[in-house]
Formats: sequence, C-alpha cells, structure tokens
Amino acid sequence: MSAARTEAALWAAQRVTAVLLAGFVLVHLATMVYAVRAGLSAQALLARTHSNAAWPAFYALFVLAAAVHGAIGLRTVAAEWLGWRGRGADAAAAAAGLALAVLGLRAVWAVTA
Repeated sequence: MSAARTEAALWAAQRVTAVLLAGFVLVHLATMVYAVRAGLSAQALLARTHSNAAWPAFYALFVLAAAVHGAIGLRTVAAEWLGWRGRGADAAAAAAGLALAVLGLRAVWAVTA
C-alpha cells in the first residue's frame, strides 16, 4: 500500500472510531446515570454484567475502538509535534495501541467473567 493510501486509511479509521466512541461514551454515561439514580451497588452492577452477554461485547468494542483511535492519534502527535516519522514511530504507536487493547480487554474480562 502506498504512503498516501496508508495515510488516507488511517484518516478514515480515525474518523470512524471517533463516531463509534461518541456513541459508546453516550451509552456508557447514560448507563452510569441510570445506575446512580437507581441506587445500584457495585455488586448489583457486576451481577448485571455477568448475566448479559451484550455488556461484555459492548465494552470490548469500546476498548478496541479506543485503542485504534488512540494509537492513530499518538502516531499523528509524534509526527506533528516531535517530528518522529517512519517505521519506528509506526511501531511505537502500534505497540501503544496493542497495550491499550490488551489492558482494556483484561479489564472487561475482569468485570464480566
């Protein structure tokens, strides 16, 4: 893939994940407001996450979208602010995204398994 195509694909992925994250954040905040207003305890919330497969899937997708979005953003910041471009910067951004994904999915697993 050419450099221009790579940049265009990353630009599109950044915008798509931004839209997804907006939806995920709205659902997450609405859920938290509902939980607080309903007076649900941490134990009650965990019981709900354990009994419904939709919540782990929702939060796993949330984590993956955040990891991709964050990695692309870090790559852009490294290029624009630090002048760091090329394979090293790409590898560092990919490593950061992978770390975010692994840690986030581990957290999802911890509260839903």
